[in-house]
Amino acid sequence: MARTQGSHSDITGPRVREAALSLFARHGYAAVSMRQIAGAVGVQAGALYNYTPDKQTLLYELMKAHMDELLAARAAEPQQDDPMAALEAFTRFHIRFHARRPEAVFISYMELRNLSPENFAVIEDLRKTYETQLQDILQCGVAEGSFAVRDARITSMALIAMLTGVNTWFREKGRLSLPEVEEIYCDMVRKSVAA
Repeated sequence: MARTQGSHSDITGPRVREAALSLFARHGYAAVSMRQIAGAVGVQAGALYNYTPDKQTLLYELMKAHMDELLAARAAEPQQDDPMAALEAFTRFHIRFHARRPEAVFISYMELRNLSPENFAVIEDLRKTYETQLQDILQCGVAEGSFAVRDARITSMALIAMLTGVNTWFREKGRLSLPEVEEIYCDMVRKSVAA
């Protein structure tokens, strides 16, 4: 089938990913068909295969792009030597980064079960890379005597889950600004690891 008039790979490819992201977040990966994605983009269903081999690859690429962006943004942040300053910087970064990407965050956490074993392994490794950054901060704080943490791995996963939860309720026009929310969460995080 011929390409829909006005369809260009540099425009349609990103539109396919945006539509899939939105539909997966709204309805769940399993409930969304390639035909629905094509309809949202305005192309024939068969044309999607010019941009992705299948729905599984599309899900994997969305998750991997999110994790790659997360790790790159985190690497660009100034690094702190003091464990408490590093913990606060991580907390603020995590909230800020994720607040701007609610759909990608939702998919990254809720659709892991739908990845093939090979794709899951890649995403899990990227997640562990990120989680280990917080774990290292906690272990450094314990070594210096400024943190009292029984298990740095479990604590890092618990803190990340708490911070990611901001996405479920925060609204730009809500009672608190994002910096105010960051401050409250920094206070909770500090108290949760205090020696």
